[in-house]
Amino acid sequence: MVVVTLLVGGLAGLLLGAILYATRPGNLFANPFVFQVLNLVVNLVRPIPFIIFLTAVAPVTKGIVGSTLGTNAAIVPMTIMATVVIGRVVEQNLVAVDPGIVEAASAIGARRLSVLFTVVVPEALAPLILGYTFMFIAVVDMSAMAGYIGGGGLGNFAILYGYQQFDAQATWVTVAIIVVIVQAGQFLGNRLAQRILSR
Repeated sequence: MVVVTLLVGGLAGLLLGAILYATRPGNLFANPFVFQVLNLVVNLVRPIPFIIFLTAVAPVTKGIVGSTLGTNAAIVPMTIMATVVIGRVVEQNLVAVDPGIVEAASAIGARRLSVLFTVVVPEALAPLILGYTFMFIAVVDMSAMAGYIGGGGLGNFAILYGYQQFDAQATWVTVAIIVVIVQAGQFLGNRLAQRILSR
């Protein structure tokens, strides 16, 4: 669940964030209508608690995978939520790029799309890595909550063998595993971002 969500949601979120950045007023592909529509969608979806979002998009999930239960069913809302949140994270990091660099690239004749993906995104790479590290942790959290709809994984294990069978040990083992996964992901993300910044 985590790998598929990060791959699909990560790519879709990068595209969404790039469009949000590029269509902002005064930017490369300034388009107030597109920006306002996408901005509204992100603002509507992002604040919804994931456990509620699971049930809110159940009709969409059923239409895509044919069921609202199981691992595949959990991946759909996880990917949608990850796409929206990553999109906002990407946008915020791209906005922080020095406008002077964009102007310089445009002044030498670089195409706008080329400026976006070969100048702006690379300039924001280290913060983007930290942003994706944050999202990795958030997706692990979402995968745990997906256990409520039989999504499998650690959340399902904690519910079936911990909560429902009153086995505190199973619950704490699950917590320990999640903590280790999160710490490892954060460590790798920090190291990679630091290496890029030092170049």
